[in-house]
Amino acid sequence: MIDDEGKVYGIMSAYDANRLAMDMGLDLVKVAPTAVPPVCKLMDYGKYKFDLSKKQREQRKTQHNAEMKEMWLSITIEQHDLETKAKLVHRFLEDGDKVKVSIRMKGRQQARPEYGIEVMNKFHACVQDVGSIDRPPKQEGRNIIMILIPKKVNK
Repeated sequence: MIDDEGKVYGIMSAYDANRLAMDMGLDLVKVAPTAVPPVCKLMDYGKYKFDLSKKQREQRKTQHNAEMKEMWLSITIEQHDLETKAKLVHRFLEDGDKVKVSIRMKGRQQARPEYGIEVMNKFHACVQDVGSIDRPPKQEGRNIIMILIPKKVNK
């Protein structure tokens, strides 16, 4: 048995441990119930649960879950349209999100996937200041897929 300050009491019966906990106004908590003999600790369990939930709330405030955004392009996309979509992806990457850039090839376009990869490389050139390639452009069936991740910024 261990008290709330870390002092070890040694092995004692459950009755004595409960009586000691009641005298101190604390709760008796099994820390390792499967150990032989079980390890118990004297603590204010309500305060412990409150502190634990408070830490979890603080962690949720500070963490940012990176979402996977998606942007669809076309092999026949014009330069201005490419730049417009790049601005939107630029914003996604600045917010810390990953971006999946996809091109769906239709009909005869499937015979020349290198054109789609060329469009992907042009697109990456537009956003390379804030994003880097996590997965290079690769053909998967009818689609060409590339994944961009935000660059690390030292603050």
